[in-house]
Amino acid sequence: MTPARATAETGRNVFLIATEESGDRLGAALMKILRQRLGGAVRFEGVGGRAMAREGLDSLFPIEELSIIGLAAVVKQLPKILRLIRQTAAAVTEAAPDVLVIIDSPDFTHRVARRVRARDARIPIVDYVSPSVWAWRPGRARAMRTYVDHVLALLPFEPEAYRRLHGPPCSYVGHPLTEQLTSLRPNADEAKRRDAPPPVLLVLPGSRRSEIRHHMADFGQTLGRLAEQGVAFEPVLPTMPHLQGAVADRIKGWPVQPRVVIGEQEKRAAFRIAYAALAKSGTVTLELALSGVPMVTAYRTGAIEAWILRRAIKVNSVILANLVVGENVVPEFLQEDCTPEKLAAALRELLGDSALRRKQVEAFAKIDAIMSTGNAPPSVRAADIVLSTMRKSRL
Repeated sequence: MTPARATAETGRNVFLIATEESGDRLGAALMKILRQRLGGAVRFEGVGGRAMAREGLDSLFPIEELSIIGLAAVVKQLPKILRLIRQTAAAVTEAAPDVLVIIDSPDFTHRVARRVRARDARIPIVDYVSPSVWAWRPGRARAMRTYVDHVLALLPFEPEAYRRLHGPPCSYVGHPLTEQLTSLRPNADEAKRRDAPPPVLLVLPGSRRSEIRHHMADFGQTLGRLAEQGVAFEPVLPTMPHLQGAVADRIKGWPVQPRVVIGEQEKRAAFRIAYAALAKSGTVTLELALSGVPMVTAYRTGAIEAWILRRAIKVNSVILANLVVGENVVPEFLQEDCTPEKLAAALRELLGDSALRRKQVEAFAKIDAIMSTGNAPPSVRAADIVLSTMRKSRL
C-alpha cells in the first residue's frame, strides 16, 4: 500500500519540521490543537524535539544534530547538514502528506521546502514563523511564493511586510508569549518589590555560548561603573542549566556579583520583580516589554558577521520591542557602541524617574492591544490555517 493510499484510508497526515527548541514548542502546541480537531484521524511525521515527541512525533533524527553555532562550525558540518536536508525532503515526498508545516530555522526548513515543491507540487506548504524578510534579504519574500502557500506570522507587522514585498499570503496568528502573560506579570506582592529599593536590575547576556562570550565582559564592567557612580541596584542574572558553568566562569572577575537564577521558572520570577534590564537584543526584548520592564539593549558579534549584518539590515531598529510598538523607545548599543561607558549612562537614566523610563512604560502599556489575537490563542489560529491549507482531496 502506498503512503498516499494508506493516508487516504486512515485519515490525515501532517508532516512537521522543527529543528530548534522554540520551534519544537510551537510544533507541539499545533499538534495538540490539530489532534483535538481531527481526533484519531490525524497522523504526525517529521522532525522535532522533546515537546513534539510528547505529542506523538517520532523524529527522523535528533534535532541536537543541528545545534551548530558559528560560521566555522557550519562550514565544517556542511556535508552533514546537506545530507539531513536531502534525507528530510525525501521523507516528506515519500510520505506524501496532506500538508507540510515548516517551523522557523529557515536555513534548514526552506531548503527542504524547495526540494519538496520541486518533487511534488501537490503538497501544500505552510511556513510557521516568518523569516525576517522585513529586516534583511527582503527578496526572500517574493522567492517564497514559489514554494510556500501560507506564512503564519508571530509579529503583527509582518503581514503588511509580505504584501509590500510581494510574498506569499501571510496571516498574523499571534506570538506564544501572549499566552504566558500571567507568568510574566507581577502579583501584588511582586509589584511592591518591583517598586521598592534597591531596584532589581536584570542582566541578560544571551542564551547561546557565543552570546555569553561576546557580552559578559562588557556587562560586568557596566555593573562596576554603576556601582562606582553610587547607583543602587540589585543585579539578577537568569540563565539556563546548560549555560550555568559558562556564566559562573565569566562572572568570577566581575566587580559586582549578580544573583544567578537557573531555569525558566526562576527567570520569569525575576522578570516579575524587575525594575529595569540590560539585555542582549532578540526575543527577550519582547518578553521584557510584555512584562512591563524598561530596558537598555546591546549586541556584539564577530567582525565578519557584523560586517555582513551592517550591509544587509534594512530596518531602523533591530529591537523587536521597538518594531512591535512602532517607535524606537528602547536604546540599542551595537558593536563598537556596546561599551560599559555608554551602557552605564543609559542604565543610570533608566534606574531613575527619567523621561526615557516613562516613554518605555507608556509604550509597553499599548503592547497588549497591538499584539491581540482576539479570543483565539495563537496555536488555535495557526491550526485553523493549517487545516484550511490541507489538500482537499487526493488524486
